[in-house]
Amino acid sequence: MTNDEPPALRTVAPIEPALLIAETFDQPQVTALRHSVTSCAHAMGLRGQRLDDFVLAVNELLTNAVRHGGGQGRLRLWHQGGELVCEVADHGHGISAQQLSDRNRPAPDTLGGWGLWLARELSDTMVVATGDAGTTVRITATLGLPKQIRGKSRRSW
Repeated sequence: MTNDEPPALRTVAPIEPALLIAETFDQPQVTALRHSVTSCAHAMGLRGQRLDDFVLAVNELLTNAVRHGGGQGRLRLWHQGGELVCEVADHGHGISAQQLSDRNRPAPDTLGGWGLWLARELSDTMVVATGDAGTTVRITATLGLPKQIRGKSRRSW
């Protein structure tokens, strides 16, 4: 594009969310899907511990969907407004209000119950919609901000 072009051709279109991944999965696809999320997150600028944290949070959501959400799920990953957004949905029977309200770290010897806690701790925001028809969990990672700036104040439900 040059300045010699008519003004109508120099107009910049608004930035829309960029869908990176949209896939259904079950247990055999979890590893490959985790690798795809890693590649996309890295390409979007997540590096080091930020990348590892985000991928671990996504993996916990994938695993929860398989274990507790009917054996399969749907993952969508997109970039929007300086954030990387991941949404994992399943068709399970939902999560109890008590489980959702419990923000305490599970006891070290607890075999289960770590998935949502880890996803919440390792992402910038986490939103959960749940009911008898299933659960959808959406997490975000802000791109380009050091961890000390993000802080827990960005977390929400």
